[in-house]
Amino acid sequence: MANLLKQEGITVIEVDAQYDSLDVAKLNEFGSQLLAAVAEAEPPTVLLDMGKTTFIGSSFLGLLIRAWKRLRDRRGSLALCNVNDVCGDVLRASKLDMIWQVFPDRDAAVGRLRP
Repeated sequence: MANLLKQEGITVIEVDAQYDSLDVAKLNEFGSQLLAAVAEAEPPTVLLDMGKTTFIGSSFLGLLIRAWKRLRDRRGSLALCNVNDVCGDVLRASKLDMIWQVFPDRDAAVGRLRP
């Protein structure tokens, strides 16, 4: 289960260890949490801290795209931080790093995203 908190006005979601598209129940649980957080985020800015995440799959990326579209409809944004090399490779291969801001750490992200 992901941990949800607020930091300097930014909704931060600390993402769990692994989302490889094989554990459907875990992905569904995360998806419900993520979309609920997106709907309630005020301002509509969500930062995913992926410091504990070791691998992501296509279903996980699909959830992020759904969340991003909902935030975009609210004139908000989605950003990521603490992305490891494996997850970063997936983001680059899918070109999603061109859509979402990716920060080296949470402090850098909050500093740039803060309202």
